[in-house]
Amino acid sequence: MTAGHGHDGPFIPVEEYQSAILAAITPLPPVSVTLADAEGCVLAEDVTAAISLPSFDNSGMDGYAVHAKDTISSSERAPTTLQVTSEIAAGDTGTYRISPGTASKIMTGARMPDGADAVVQVEWTDGGTDRVRVHRPVEPGNAVRYAGGDAAEGETLLSAGVRMRPMQIAVAASAGRRAVKVRPRPRVVVLSTGNELTEPGTPLVPGQIWDSNSYMLAAAAREAGALARRRSGVPDDPAGMLPALEEQLDGADLLITTGGVSMGGEHDVVKAALQKLGTVAFRKVAMQPGMPQGFGTIGEKRVPIFTLPGNPVSAYVSFQLFVRPALAALQGAGDLALPAARATLTASVRSPGGRRSYLRGVLDGDQVTPLSGQGSHQIAALGRANALIVVPEQDTSLPEGRAVDVLVLPLSLLGQAGTTRRSLPVSGWRGRELTASAWTSGSARPVRSRAARRSALRPGRSTSRSVSASTSTPRGVCVAT
Repeated sequence: MTAGHGHDGPFIPVEEYQSAILAAITPLPPVSVTLADAEGCVLAEDVTAAISLPSFDNSGMDGYAVHAKDTISSSERAPTTLQVTSEIAAGDTGTYRISPGTASKIMTGARMPDGADAVVQVEWTDGGTDRVRVHRPVEPGNAVRYAGGDAAEGETLLSAGVRMRPMQIAVAASAGRRAVKVRPRPRVVVLSTGNELTEPGTPLVPGQIWDSNSYMLAAAAREAGALARRRSGVPDDPAGMLPALEEQLDGADLLITTGGVSMGGEHDVVKAALQKLGTVAFRKVAMQPGMPQGFGTIGEKRVPIFTLPGNPVSAYVSFQLFVRPALAALQGAGDLALPAARATLTASVRSPGGRRSYLRGVLDGDQVTPLSGQGSHQIAALGRANALIVVPEQDTSLPEGRAVDVLVLPLSLLGQAGTTRRSLPVSGWRGRELTASAWTSGSARPVRSRAARRSALRPGRSTSRSVSASTSTPRGVCVAT
């Protein structure tokens, strides 16, 4: 994406802007983590079966291992009596054998004795200990789990790109893997700008509002599998914006700012500060809400940065359309796309011509109801929405009963990295232990000299800097949810 010097030029389509962003994103390098720390991360390698699963024939039920032909004439009226020669528990590594006319009492999961080709479940017997009476015939293979029946040796069990949820962790453990290579959770820092912002819970004075955007976007980033923390109340001052950005670079894989990017306001501090770097482009995207957008990279490591609008609905919709796919790309994930559906409008809607509208709505089965209060500042309606109604650029209105495309908003958390309370040892991280909660609540480091800041923010230049455990987190930590 070519760097711009303001929101100039024609509108660009949503898909074109998305493609330009993804072209600039490189997946995070893989790291090896133990299974205990892999939950929520995206697998960066295939996991194959080192041995056949299961590795031995075993019983699928509690009962008696038998020769199936010994039971062929068994019935309730004329049961077959077999001598019980052994009892085999799960985990018993001994070697057992049965001969015709005998049986082994066997537990679920226990290794089948040599000579047996079936298991009679205990419910079909009298439960005898020295001798057992079998009331039903069984076929060869009854209640037997054969070696390789789940997976053959060398078979791919998990493919790179799958997210490690509890089911996948169980599969990796069953394959004997203590550790796996994953793409770590991206570290996201959210900065909200504006002299009018104050922390929720503090008294308001006329002209102030409580900061909701930084909380919302940090939560949305965690929902997309990232580690996220917030830096609120960045002053409306271009001279203060660059230091606020610079102090986050060591501890971030992606930066998000909100506010300060409107179409020509005097206090557009984000745009004013980043234009000087020449590595961030500001574009007009043909959408509503969220037309003014900015994206680029900053610093020696070319950390991606998104400059989102300050209105909360605009910021949220922009996150779902642009930032969420970028977080998926950083993780090498394919599971973060918003599900698309078709639904019937229960009321008419309006939209400006030439721009694609994303209206907040409530999806219920195959019907979607537009919410009242569609202004980009009206956050109360956003809190009731579970879907975005897509109105194409060429349409200025759609009637009740029209079938429309709908994007389903994420309603279940993929990650709660910032709320974990247990300490995770970080291999190679200067011998320290670091919790995700410590990182997400970390305070910014002191501002350095202006020359040092410029060197840090511009690509191709670097300065030595210390790393603070309170503001950085190692990429190799995938915090369990």
